[in-house]
Amino acid sequence: MADIILGIESSCDDTSAAVLRDGWLLSNVIASQDVHRAYGGVVPELASRAHEQNIVPVVSEALTRAGVKASDLSAIAFTRGPGLLGSLLVGTSFAKALGVALDCPLVMVNHLQGHILAGFVKEEGKPVVQPSFPYICLLVSGGNSQIVRVDSPLKFEILGQTIDDAVGEAFDKCSKMMGLGYPGGPIIDKLASQGDPNRFKFAKPHIPGLDYSFSGIKTSLLYFVRDEIAKDPDFIEKNKEDICASFQRALIDILMDKLLMAVKQTGIKEVTIGGGVAANSELRERIVAEGKKRGWNTYLPERKFTTDNAAMIAIAGYYHFLAGERCPLDIAPVSRMADF
Repeated sequence: MADIILGIESSCDDTSAAVLRDGWLLSNVIASQDVHRAYGGVVPELASRAHEQNIVPVVSEALTRAGVKASDLSAIAFTRGPGLLGSLLVGTSFAKALGVALDCPLVMVNHLQGHILAGFVKEEGKPVVQPSFPYICLLVSGGNSQIVRVDSPLKFEILGQTIDDAVGEAFDKCSKMMGLGYPGGPIIDKLASQGDPNRFKFAKPHIPGLDYSFSGIKTSLLYFVRDEIAKDPDFIEKNKEDICASFQRALIDILMDKLLMAVKQTGIKEVTIGGGVAANSELRERIVAEGKKRGWNTYLPERKFTTDNAAMIAIAGYYHFLAGERCPLDIAPVSRMADF
C-alpha cells in the first residue's frame, strides 16, 4: 500500500502544500505574499493573516492537482519551526484540525531538515540523482547559515554555523542599503551577473573553525557606500552592478572557504546545498567548479525546491513517518529549534 503524505509549510511568508506518494511528487502549490515588498521585509502580522486566507485553497488545490482525496492520506506533515510564530501557528493548527477530521496521523518537521532533504523529492520523467550518505550540506537561507553532516534522513550533525547573521540577511541588507528592493537575493544575483566582482573589496571576518560571521561584512558595505555617496550622490546608480558583484563574491568566498574546510576535515566528498540562497547563480557555479576540481560528487536541488515549499516538508515527513514517528495533538509551534 502506497504512503501518501500531505506536506504543509507556513514558516515565513509562503503558504504551501504538497502531496507525495512514496516519495514521488504529485503536486506542490505555493501562494506567495507580495505585500511585504512595500516594507522591505516580511511583516509578521501581515504574514500570518495572509496564511489564514491562503491555507484552505492551497491545500485544496494541492489535493486536486495530485488527484487524491483527503481520505487517501497516510499522514499530514507540517512545519513546526523554526520560523515566524504567527505563521507557524496557522499551519500547525490547520494540520491538527485536518488530522482530527480525517483521523489521520500527524508528523512534525523541522523546517531546516526540509531544506537539507529537498534533493530527495522524486519527480516523474526526471532522473533520480541523490547524494549518498554521509554527505555534507551547505544550508544557506535568510535565517540560517550552516554546514551540516547528514548521515541518514534522520541523523544530522551541525559542523559549523553563523555566530550572528545569516548570509541571506546580508543579501537583503545590501539590497536595502542600495535601495534596490526586496527580496534582495535575486536582485543582487541579477545585477552581479552584469558587474565586475573584483572592482571593490570588502572586509572578510576571520572566524576560527567552521563557523561563519556576516555582521562585519554588512558593516563594511555600509561604511563603503556612505563614504562614496559623500563624494558622489549618484555613486550607487553609477556602480550598482559592480557593487553587487563585488559584495556577492565576498559572501560566496566566505561560504566556500568554510565548505572546503569541512570537506577536508571530514573526508566526505558527497556535497549538496539547500535553502533560499542555494538558488544563487554564482554559488551554484562555484560549488560545481570546486566539485570537478576536487573530485566531489556535487548535487544541486532544482531552484524551485530551494525556496520555502511544502514538497521538502513532505519528503522530510515521509522519512519520519517511515520511522514510526507520530506527533501528539498538544504539540506547539516554536520560533526556534535547538537542534535537528
